[in-house]
Formats: sequence, C-alpha cells, structure tokens
Amino acid sequence: MAITLVNPVGLPEIDAYQQVSIATGSKLVHIAGQVAWDADGVNVGEGDLAAQVEQCFLNIGTALAEVGGSFDNVAKLTVYVVDWTPDKMPQLMEGITRAAVKLGVTPAAPATLLGVAALDIPDHLVEVEATAVID
Repeated sequence: MAITLVNPVGLPEIDAYQQVSIATGSKLVHIAGQVAWDADGVNVGEGDLAAQVEQCFLNIGTALAEVGGSFDNVAKLTVYVVDWTPDKMPQLMEGITRAAVKLGVTPAAPATLLGVAALDIPDHLVEVEATAVID
C-alpha cells in the first residue's frame, strides 16, 4: 500500500482523519480542486453544503479511479468552505459520509479545512483538492 496513515503519540486523535500520512508509492497524483459539478458541468445541490461536499468527494473518487487509485491512495485533502463557521461541521460531515458510503471507503487522510470568502462561481459552497500516491 502506498499510503500508511498514522496518529502519532503526542498529537490529538481526530475522529474525521489521521494526523500523518506516509507515502511510499511511485506515482504522485495531484487532483485539482473539485466543486459540485456533475459530469455534464451542472451544479449539484444549490445552497446545500452536504450535497455539494458529497459531489466533490464523488468527483475525487472518479478522478482517482481514472488513474488507477482510490481514497486508500490519498495522502492529503484540502477543503475550502465559503463563509465557514463551526456550525457547518455537521453538514460537511454528512456530505463526506454520504460520499463514503457510495464509494465504499472511509476518507481518513490528513486534511486541512479552510474558510474562504468565495470560490470561482457564487453557487459553489465548497471545493476539495487531493494529493494521492499510487504504487
């Protein structure tokens, strides 16, 4: 396996992800920030953060599958949420959970969550980018 996830002693355990990923594969994959567009470029889940998060993660799953990978190969996720406040966390986690069920995975790679003022299109509430390592 190209990615080993670790929670080092001395760092807090986070329910949603592991603190460290160790990458040992030979192919480094950078996936552009994914927004809530379906395959036809139609925005999914207008005004619904959970639906948009789900679509972002499904899009990452599609990109990973195209290059022979899966969420098991993800070394790092970065999530950008428009007008982030902590009360949005349940919606964020709902979207991740729904995508995980559809993909049959548990996205647990280290992640960074950033609140941003806006994204490329006003209807986009979230954007997710990934870095993966594949054997």
